[in-house]
Amino acid sequence: MGHQDDRKKGYEERIVRDPKTCGGEPVFRGTRVTLRTVLASLADGDTANKILADFPSLKPEDIQAAIAFAAASAEEDLPVPEVPHIR
Repeated sequence: MGHQDDRKKGYEERIVRDPKTCGGEPVFRGTRVTLRTVLASLADGDTANKILADFPSLKPEDIQAAIAFAAASAEEDLPVPEVPHIR
């Protein structure tokens, strides 16, 4: 399994969609914190430690998952990755 596959697996385990949670927006498993919120915080220059302090339900692995998702989404030869739905 390559590095890209490891990165994809990492975010797929942490980021989920559930129509009953936050209107189906991608969130971090077990939380109501959206992927969009974390990516926006990172884009604004917030550190991982600040985000973790602001959202105590998150773990450091969630921040890494957000970054991995963004990296996978930026791949030129790949479509925007699908976030798995909870059934």
